[in-house]
Amino acid sequence: MPSLTLTLNSQISSLLRRPSPSHSSSPSPAFPPDSFLSLSLASSPSRPLFRSPFFRQACVGLGTMSDLALDADKSSFSSSSSAAAAAAGDSEAHSEVEHSRAFIEATSHEELLSGIRNLAEAGKLPPNVAAGMEELFHTYKNAVYQSGIPGADEVILSNMSLALDRVLYDVEDPFEFSPYHKALRKPFDYYVFGQNYIRPLIDFRNSYVGNIDIFTEIQEKLCQGHNVVFMTNHQTEADPAIIALLLEKTHQEIAQNLIYVAGDRVLIDPLCKPFSMGRNLFCVYSKKHMFDIPELVDMKRKANIRSLKEMALLLRGGSQIVWIAPSGGRDRPDPVTEVWYPAPFDPSSVDNMRRLVEHSGVPGHVYPLSLLCYDIMPPPGQVEKEIGERRVVSFSGAGLSVSPAINSSEVIANCENPEEAKEAYTRLVYDSVVQQYNVLKDAIKGQKGLNASTERVALSQPWD
Repeated sequence: MPSLTLTLNSQISSLLRRPSPSHSSSPSPAFPPDSFLSLSLASSPSRPLFRSPFFRQACVGLGTMSDLALDADKSSFSSSSSAAAAAAGDSEAHSEVEHSRAFIEATSHEELLSGIRNLAEAGKLPPNVAAGMEELFHTYKNAVYQSGIPGADEVILSNMSLALDRVLYDVEDPFEFSPYHKALRKPFDYYVFGQNYIRPLIDFRNSYVGNIDIFTEIQEKLCQGHNVVFMTNHQTEADPAIIALLLEKTHQEIAQNLIYVAGDRVLIDPLCKPFSMGRNLFCVYSKKHMFDIPELVDMKRKANIRSLKEMALLLRGGSQIVWIAPSGGRDRPDPVTEVWYPAPFDPSSVDNMRRLVEHSGVPGHVYPLSLLCYDIMPPPGQVEKEIGERRVVSFSGAGLSVSPAINSSEVIANCENPEEAKEAYTRLVYDSVVQQYNVLKDAIKGQKGLNASTERVALSQPWD
């Protein structure tokens, strides 16, 4: 998810002086982690609903998607809720609409594909969306087959039926994100939906977590009311699900409560929106696309200020954990060597986030986080202006690592001026991310496995 590059230094101090509302943030119910065959089938918020019996975990072998029944109940969501209201689950009415059950009732891969084509021919799906859905089906099917998991055909049918249904419904009744979006967990659990969809794409035999003990330290600090920020590289649209899947056996509280600073593209693209709806998000317009449409620049800046206010208010309540990619977008390979590397961090983004944390009125900590997972869903080779990028997915190992929090006061004390301090702090955070990335690269791409561990990065496979 493209991250926020704020140029609002003059706004931060005044925002943080404002009184904060009371925030309540209790973890969502934990779900069992999951054999590959475990599927949670649930109903949709502000959409036609699946009946409550399907809100439980269900093995895909016990029935087909045609078993799902529609309910006439109504749900709702606020498109303009404040951080406090969103955190409390407040909502306003959101109209229900009828939509095709072509995907939910499909009993074969062929019926899914014919459903896409029939809806496109009927004018119910834009041609570019239909083409993207069909391509996603084929690449997802190939990736799941590559994994060798039992019952692959049924996993593909179940996951793609639900994914295509969610895309279709959002085309017919578009969901609008508020500046602070709280993950939609009921009556349809979009979080579990995303986890189940991405899980078969991760080769856990060739995946690793670095410094699992530091994640435990972070969890303890959150329980004490502290704020935590991950400053990280960013590789794929699936990063949130991959992070949560690598932590779900050991640190579900972190996995489920993490708030992602998300760029507008993942909030607009029909093929991405249903997955974004299952995450806690601060929604922003990224710097890379700020000037794509000149007449919208002022609107985008004002929207970012609103998101900044929501973030500042939420941090004042404490016990918040935020993910931000200060590069402003996803990593991409070197055009000559084709080697993947963490994209450079923007010092203004790093400095603004650091100051928000340090001036929130509660203890705060910044941890460098490194992620390697680009093969699972690589971005286009270059930044694209148009919405609707190709999604090519594959089965691959993934890695996640965190290093100790960085004390900014020690860095600043050795600098002669604020600009030098900003650059030095950014360099320290980025270098830590790169150092961890190299260890993950040795483990996954270099096939060294756990032997790639170093004095600073201890690798483990906590799902074993």
